[in-house]
Amino acid sequence: MLTADTVDEQWELVLGMDDQQVSAEMPRAAYARLEIRQLYPLVSHGVLSFSRCIRFPWLEDVGTIYPRGDGYWVRRVTDGATLGKPDTIEEAVELIVANLPPGTGPAIDGTAEDVARG
Repeated sequence: MLTADTVDEQWELVLGMDDQQVSAEMPRAAYARLEIRQLYPLVSHGVLSFSRCIRFPWLEDVGTIYPRGDGYWVRRVTDGATLGKPDTIEEAVELIVANLPPGTGPAIDGTAEDVARG
């Protein structure tokens, strides 16, 4: 069974990535917030996303941070909603925290279906 250690280990991996994988300021700013630090971080093509579960398929109903030339784009993958286009990473992180689904807690040992079942 996977535990909170899995989330911690994934954060260590993401925080240690070089700038070719993800801009270091993105995971550092997200990790600074407990509400996000308890989620499972994912990186793909310079984009930082978070899941409320630690097994695939992940549930990406939490904001995802996309870098853009003059700031960031924060969107929710599950419904495609744009949460905002902030200028700073700190503002991007605040948008994610402000739009967390009700009852969001630590990532669970399961899949998106397990989160839906509660």
